Amino acid sequence: MQENLPPSFPPQWQPLVDQAAIALRTLALDEAAKEKFCKDPLLQPFMQRVAKRYVAGQKVTDVLARVARINAAGHAASAEYMGESCRSEAFVMAETEVFMELTTAIGRQDLNCSISFDLSHLGSVIDEELGYRNARRIARAAANIGREVMISMEASERTSQIYAIYRRLHEEDGLDNVGITMPAKLHRSVDDLPMLLRYPGRIRLVKGAMLEQESIAYARNSPELAQAYRRFGAQLLRSGHKCSIATHDRGIQQELSALAFSEDLNPRNYEFESLIGLGTEQIEELRARGFPTREYAVFGDEHFLYVLNRISEEPVRVYQAVVDLLTPGAA
Repeated sequence: MQENLPPSFPPQWQPLVDQAAIALRTLALDEAAKEKFCKDPLLQPFMQRVAKRYVAGQKVTDVLARVARINAAGHAASAEYMGESCRSEAFVMAETEVFMELTTAIGRQDLNCSISFDLSHLGSVIDEELGYRNARRIARAAANIGREVMISMEASERTSQIYAIYRRLHEEDGLDNVGITMPAKLHRSVDDLPMLLRYPGRIRLVKGAMLEQESIAYARNSPELAQAYRRFGAQLLRSGHKCSIATHDRGIQQELSALAFSEDLNPRNYEFESLIGLGTEQIEELRARGFPTREYAVFGDEHFLYVLNRISEEPVRVYQAVVDLLTPGAA
């Protein structure tokens, strides 16, 4: 189905396209650049124009309104307050209060919505124990309203710490509502998945957005990564474990949805997930065919890393970013 494929570029452009994606992913990890783009009064309005397409807004009320629309369209939602690599404990504690406010509001409004976060937003790069305690606090509040929390994945050097905190939340606290994100691109994931399957939390399978060395990860647009995602996705679906198939790759969506249909897999155990601004049409199609779906909405001012990673995933989005940058209100 040719109309379902992403826009293609002439083969001779591919090296330049790949270089652009790498440059964007490298810039996304530059904390000094992030500070400049997100805080500088001259640059901030331009960054917000580009981000508007992918971000629900700046405030809890903004994301709640977006989640209500997502639910009205028949999809579950996940809300994430953006931020990562926080190095001030006072700031971390203030940010944790925003997650608590978000969780309380989701319960009060009875929205079908999970709560997602980066552990480094909650203090894990300052002290692992601090990140664990803040994650536990949010997870307990979410459990009290019958909602899941999802731990996002970060750069590979943080993967072991993230999984260690995830295990503690299950083993020490019995928080069955805590889920985890696993990137198909990391070579280590073939060994991590059996470990993650031992815990009842939802496993969110992503390709993986972070720039990584090819010695430890598949290249973003490589056939090897697509093959790995398909293998992991099929394994998760057949396992009966709660999982989210989180990809905008139409070919993978079609293949794994066909597997779920042909093998009559229980739809209570899986869902297809998309990010706002990227794949709403695709999950609407899946929803219309009877598959459970979820749309992921992010909010806040700390959108530098998130937005650059989204743009770099599809080269055509670079052109869209230029349009958004030069045309106020375009998004």
